[in-house]
Order: sequence, then structure tokens, then C-alpha cells
Amino acid sequence: MTTNTVARRTRTPLTLLGTGAMGTALARAWLAAGHEVTVWNRTPARAQALAAEGAVVARSAADAVAANRLVIVCLLDDASVGDALDGALLAGRDLVNLTTGTPGEGRTRAAWAEARGARFLDGGIMAVPPMIGVADSGGYVFYSGSPELFEEHRATLAVPAGTRYVGADPGFAALHDVALLSAMSGMFAGLTHAFALIRPEDIAPKDFAPLLADWLTAMAPAVHQTADQLESGDYTRNVVSSLAMQAAGNATLLRTAEEQRVSPELLTPYMELMERRLAQGHGDEDGTGMVELLDLRAD
Repeated sequence: MTTNTVARRTRTPLTLLGTGAMGTALARAWLAAGHEVTVWNRTPARAQALAAEGAVVARSAADAVAANRLVIVCLLDDASVGDALDGALLAGRDLVNLTTGTPGEGRTRAAWAEARGARFLDGGIMAVPPMIGVADSGGYVFYSGSPELFEEHRATLAVPAGTRYVGADPGFAALHDVALLSAMSGMFAGLTHAFALIRPEDIAPKDFAPLLADWLTAMAPAVHQTADQLESGDYTRNVVSSLAMQAAGNATLLRTAEEQRVSPELLTPYMELMERRLAQGHGDEDGTGMVELLDLRAD
């Protein structure tokens, strides 16, 4: 008996539904760690490369689910998850859904799985495929749902990327995932506008990039002050740049955009929110109070 065979027998066997770019990276990480992996993909040809690496390719999603207790799902969207698992026997299975979705979809899918006798975890992958299975890549996965399932399979789930369990509410993994991605989108909007401003000039983007990266890094600790103010309820605590000062500075940003013939459309929604908060008499705050303007539950 080879060492590899012994290793595979001591590691949890698992099923993976979905062998797109992310699914393939996940499967390869588990295979490399000595796990027995059964895979299924709606387009069978896309799973064949993994067969050469030791995976078992199932003929149907139902067959794949039947093969192992631990079932990982990494498909296009929540509707794809429902379609793939329709007709599969889930009783006694541990279902881990790594498909990108919303908090509501996570909660609904958890109830759906539990009604069919399965334990359920939802996941949000904070990584791109090249980061999967790479030590110290910084990639990790948010998990929420059954704490018992997470504890039992923690070591297996940690093979492709780090794990961060964020609570028993099945919607919390997706909520954390989307909240971070939303912040990233705002950052990308800002850097897009910044590069547009310098584009007409004799300024090399590669020379400007380090300045931009350093500035964004220097501003990043502001998230901790925002969190502190939200928890205390005092939006004037430790304010360095008041909302009134920031709003006054917006005029220079807009005039510069006009001079450079750059559309301000990535900036103006945020500026308009600042003006609304300022009109409510909160000029001595910083930007934290604008969180309240975005909370539609207050309407």
C-alpha cells in the first residue's frame, strides 16, 4: 500500500459540483492534499481534466451527491444550485454552498436543505482561482450556518483557503462577502476617476500608481474610526476632517474634473449624499452619519 493511498484513506472524501475556474482550483487543492474527490459538471468535458489528476467524474449530480457525505457546491448562481440538486437525495449529507449569492438566498437555501435532511453551510470566497491552494496567498472563505458542520469539516475546508466562520445565520457569509466587494467597488470607482484625471497629461500611469496605492493604504485605517463611531453613536468623536470641510472641498474636485474634461459621474452620487447630510445640520461630523441615509428601514 502506497503512502498516498494511506493518506487518502485518512482524509475526508468529498464531492464537488461545478468545475469552472474556481471549482477546478478547489478540486485540485483537495486532490493535492490527498482527498478522494468526486466531481460533476453540467458540461462533462470540463471535468475530464480532473480525472487525469485522480478525481472520479460522476455521470450525474445525483450520483455525485450519493458518493460522499460532504458535498461542496460551486456553481454559477443559486438557481443553478437548485437545478443541480433537484432529485438528489440530500438526507444525511453535509452541504457546503460556495456559490456566490445574496444573504437572502443563503437563508432560503439553508431552509431548503434542512427540509431535505441535510446540514448546511453557506460560503463566500474572498479569493480568485490562482490564490486557491497557495499557502500565504491571503485568500479565505467566509462560512455561516451549521456550527457543528463547520467544526467537523474545518480541516478539510481549510485546505484550499483560510476559513472564517461568521455565525449561525446562513446569510452572514454572503453578507460579509458582498459588503467587502461593495467597498472594493467604491475604491475601484475612485481609482478609475483618478487615472482619468491624469490621462490627458504627460504623467505616466506607472509613476502615478505607487502614489495612489500609498494614499489609499494611508486612508484605509479610517474604517476603524467609522466602526467606533457607529458602535458609540457619536459621529463627532475624533473627527479630523469634518463633513462641512469635505463638502466644501468637493467644488475643487468638480472644477478639476471639468478642466480635465472628465465626467464626474463616479463622484457625484457620494457628493450628493454628503450635501443631504450637511443640510440636516451635521457639518461637525465626518462621513459616518451618511450610513443612516442609506438605511432604507428608516423611511
